[in-house]
Amino acid sequence: MNSDTVRTSINLPRNLHRRMHEAAARKGCSARELILEVVARVVEEVQASRPVRGLDFDDPPIFPLAGRRINLTNEEIYDLIEFP
Repeated sequence: MNSDTVRTSINLPRNLHRRMHEAAARKGCSARELILEVVARVVEEVQASRPVRGLDFDDPPIFPLAGRRINLTNEEIYDLIEFP
């Protein structure tokens, strides 16, 4: 076994286990290869759909470094912050 891999085990319902092996046979691969492909695809989808943070470090600060408040109207605040 490769040193870059981790061995794990899961309990599958019998019906799903049988269907998984049937799907792998139809696809011409092993159940292991099928599992790896599906897990990799799902991980990529989740990473691609991660929400983008609303503020960026390059945005000007709302409060000056001295900690004094800046008088902003709601409209000015909405102009500074991007909402999804």
